[in-house]
Amino acid sequence: VQLQASGGGMVQAGGSLRLSCTVSGRPFHTVATAWFRQAPGKEREFVASYRPFKYADSVQGRFTNSRDNALNTVYLQMNNLKVEDTAVYYCAARVGGSYLSLASYEFWGQGTLVTVSS
Repeated sequence: VQLQASGGGMVQAGGSLRLSCTVSGRPFHTVATAWFRQAPGKEREFVASYRPFKYADSVQGRFTNSRDNALNTVYLQMNNLKVEDTAVYYCAARVGGSYLSLASYEFWGQGTLVTVSS
């Protein structure tokens, strides 16, 4: 299974970005997907998952996670971005396990950098 993420970039606080992640190598409906992020000097943390539909408290109401099954693609729409959202964002896929556990995710994209300036 391969995950190809894109859409990162630099934006001012209050702006928006949309990340995309295309999944290949396995039927899309057989994997659950999620987004994680890792800021400099910090551990990788959960951001949002699809199936179950969950968000981290820090992004609730600002980020929207969606999937296009026809395109085998997941999206993370990020609105009202804050400086503290600056991180490398990773898409990930799992077959089983818990949506919150990094160890459950067998497949990871390469990461895409999001930088939010004040």
